[in-house]
Amino acid sequence: MPGQPLQRNHTMPQPVVGGVRLAIWTGFAVILLASPVHGLGVNWGTQAAQFLNPSIIVQMLKDNHIDKVKLFDSDHWTVNFFAGTGIEVLPGIPNNQLERFADDLDNAKDWVKANISSHIHDGGVKIKHVAVGNEPFLKAYNGSFKDLVFPALKNIQKALDEAGLGNKIKATIPQNADVYASGTGGPSEGNFRSDIRDLMIKICRYLRDHRAPFMVNIYPFLSLYENKNFPVEFAFFDGRAKSVHDKGATYTNMFDANLDTLIWSLRKAKCGDVNVIVGEIGWPTDGNKNANMKMAEKFYKGFLRKMAKKEGTPVHKGVVEFYLFSLTDENAKSIAPGEFERHWGIFGYDGKPKFPIDFTGRGNDRMPVGAKNVPYLPAQWCVLDNEQKDSHAVGSNLGYACSMSDCSALVPGASCNDLDMPSRASYAFNMYFQINNQDVEACNFEGLAKIVKHNASTNGCLFPVALESAATRSGGITAVFAGIFFFCLALL
Repeated sequence: MPGQPLQRNHTMPQPVVGGVRLAIWTGFAVILLASPVHGLGVNWGTQAAQFLNPSIIVQMLKDNHIDKVKLFDSDHWTVNFFAGTGIEVLPGIPNNQLERFADDLDNAKDWVKANISSHIHDGGVKIKHVAVGNEPFLKAYNGSFKDLVFPALKNIQKALDEAGLGNKIKATIPQNADVYASGTGGPSEGNFRSDIRDLMIKICRYLRDHRAPFMVNIYPFLSLYENKNFPVEFAFFDGRAKSVHDKGATYTNMFDANLDTLIWSLRKAKCGDVNVIVGEIGWPTDGNKNANMKMAEKFYKGFLRKMAKKEGTPVHKGVVEFYLFSLTDENAKSIAPGEFERHWGIFGYDGKPKFPIDFTGRGNDRMPVGAKNVPYLPAQWCVLDNEQKDSHAVGSNLGYACSMSDCSALVPGASCNDLDMPSRASYAFNMYFQINNQDVEACNFEGLAKIVKHNASTNGCLFPVALESAATRSGGITAVFAGIFFFCLALL
């Protein structure tokens, strides 16, 4: 199976052809076939009630021959697991930390010393880039980080320079694609958003002068989700969409058009020679009618085959470095953008592969290698006691359970939407129970629930079992889910 470690039998005699042992050449060919698309990496986020130990993640990456991972923080304990592995790590600085680096170079120096320099040694961690903030100019943030991110970027890069690392490690800012737009004429009309245009020009010229990349997150799924008139086939790569023509360029998919809109925007800012990295791209598998395994498999198959050709886009020719989003599901992410936010993983919360994929981009899709030696809590589930008949009490407790856990799979079009009312209550109760690490008191719900030993999952609807993980280090996760109670009542 592609992605599995190469196995060699050292006891069998190896035939000799032309003075070279055949097994050596055969093994080399297998390695080549197993090599992923050039420039491929993955994002790994940990906004989950329980998440896999970094050692398991490292093994998953190795088994699937993925040698780059992008993180959303710089937790020293986590990053250190990648030491000596050869896996390139891209650590990040969350938006809520930007102010301390924007205002004080010394804080930036301290951060670089603790989170970058400490990992750079023989047998240490391979680091080429640092992400300063994450999509800080999103319109939804109403300019909260507008005056912070550029000063923070400059101080972090200066701290890297003064630490003697600036020639090898470059700071950048992962941007959402909403920082630029085009008119009806196509990508060639692309330009940075008017309210931040002057600032974006300064940032891109700074990146140009410091030989740092411009990082952008591109999501064809979101274009489909946010615009009911968006042509579905334009989100994919099979050439079925109606072509768009612009200044001699022909576009058959949204990714090419979006990336070239950025390229035109950079050119107009005199930053046309800045290297571009796609920091996030992917397709969710639940929480929306268009978020499912079939469409995700179709998207990744087309995208990876395109990347394997190394042709780039009509305007941006050549290899494009990119990070798939994401490695695993995260059941504690905000669902403000949509319930699908918790289901971006190529693998489930426990590292089980969801659908066939070929990281080589050759289209030979097979199930990737899943997580090994995953520690689960006991195989038990919290469900509605069928003897309970108080529908009002069931409904109110279902709403409470959802508000404090994850019921994104129950929304219209999602994987568990077809459950009847008792089963929906069981799903909600179990999610609350598992997120609270199977605490017996988390399976009460005014006496409506009970713990069972038989798997409550149904066809197409998974009732998960919690992982043993670092969740207990967080001091409890349920507070993350507060504030969405009334949304969950709407699921009734």
